[in-house]
Amino acid sequence: MIKRTDYLNELNKWKDEQVIKVVTGIRRCGKSTLLEQFQTELVSNGISREQIIAVNFEALEFEELLDYKKLYAYIVDKIVPDKKNYVFLDEIQMVNDYQKAVDSLFIRDNIDIYITGSNAYLLSGELATLLSGRYVEINMLPLSFSEYRSAKTDGSDDAAFADYLRLGGLPYIVMLDDANEKADTYLEGIYNTIIIKDIEERQKRKDRDGKRNINDIALLKNIARFLASSVGNPVSIKSIADYITSSGRKVSQNTVSEYVSALVEPYIFYPVERYDVEGKQLLKQNQKYYISDLGLRRYMVTKKNYDLGFSLKNVVYLELKRRGYRINIGKVGSTEVDFVTEKNGNVTYVQVTASMTDEKTFEREIAPLKAIRDNHPKKILTLDRFTAGNYDGITVENVIDWLLERV
Repeated sequence: MIKRTDYLNELNKWKDEQVIKVVTGIRRCGKSTLLEQFQTELVSNGISREQIIAVNFEALEFEELLDYKKLYAYIVDKIVPDKKNYVFLDEIQMVNDYQKAVDSLFIRDNIDIYITGSNAYLLSGELATLLSGRYVEINMLPLSFSEYRSAKTDGSDDAAFADYLRLGGLPYIVMLDDANEKADTYLEGIYNTIIIKDIEERQKRKDRDGKRNINDIALLKNIARFLASSVGNPVSIKSIADYITSSGRKVSQNTVSEYVSALVEPYIFYPVERYDVEGKQLLKQNQKYYISDLGLRRYMVTKKNYDLGFSLKNVVYLELKRRGYRINIGKVGSTEVDFVTEKNGNVTYVQVTASMTDEKTFEREIAPLKAIRDNHPKKILTLDRFTAGNYDGITVENVIDWLLERV
C-alpha cells in the first residue's frame, strides 16, 4: 500500500473543521485507500474504532443503505455520544438524494464528515447548492512520479520514468507483478467500468435534471479517443463534430458537447482554458484537454498517434495540479506558453519540451517566454540534461529532477 502523504496532510489540515471534506477523482486513483490510511492515523492518534463509521457503497453489504433515510438511521444509531465521530462515506454519488443525509449529519455538532465521489456531478448539483460554503474539495489524482518512484526503487530514474509514461500512475498497476504484460487488461477493465458506470449514473438522473441521454457507447469511446490523441492541442466542440462526421457519422455539436461532459465529469479528462497573457483575459475558444492517467491514454491511442512531447506536457500539467496551482494555457501574440500557473498570487510561466539540444527547438521554445514583458518567473522543463541553466532569467530544468523536487 503506497502512502499518499500529500493527501493525508490535506485531510489532517481540515480535520475537525466545520466543513465536509469531499475527496474527488477518477475511479481507482486511490480514494478508498486514502480514507483507510486516514482512519488508521486517527486510531494511532487515540481515536477509538467505535468513533469511526465507514461505509463503502460499492460493497454489497451496504446495498440497503443506498436509501438515504436508511443511511442516516444507520449512522445515527452508531454515533458515540459525547465524543467526536468520524463518518466516511465512500462513492456517495451512488445514494439517491445523498445530499439530504449528508446535510442532516453535518448539522450535528459531534460529527466530522468525509465523502468521496468519482463524478464531478457530485459537486455541481444539489449538494453544492445545499452546502454552499460548507465543504472543501480535495481533487485526487493517480500517483505522481515521486510516489511511483518511491514504490519502484529499482533501476534508474530515467528507466522508471519511461515505465511511468507507459503504464501510468493508477496505484494497482504499480503493485502488479509483470505489469507490462497485465497492464492493458487491467486498464481495459478500468476504462470500460468508468464509461459504463457514468452512463448508468446519467441514466438515473436524466429524468431529474434534463440531461441528454448518453446511450451510444461507441460514440462516447470515439470521442474519448479523439481527446486522448489531441492532448496538448487546442480542441473545440466543432472540431470534434467535424472529425466524427468525416469518419462517416453525422453528429451535432450539441450531442458532442454532452458526450464531452460525460468524459469530463468522471475525471477522465481535465479541460484547461486559454489565457491571453497580454490582454489579461480568458479566451472562450479552443480549450485543451489533459487526461488523468497516461496508462489510459496509451490504452486508448494507437501507437502512430502517440507523441512523447504531449505525454510529457500531460505529466507536467498533472503535477502542477497536484501542487495546487491554477493552470491556464498562455497565448502570447501568435505563440503559446504551455502553462500559466498561479498560486497564492504568484505567477509562473512554464514551457515543456522533450529536448532543447536542437538549436531550432531551443529558439522556438524560449521565444514565447522572451516575448513576455513582466517579471514573473519563467522556466522550461525538458528531458535532456545538457541545456539546464539560466538564459537571461529563463531557467531550464530537467523535468525528472523537477518531478522528484531535486531542483
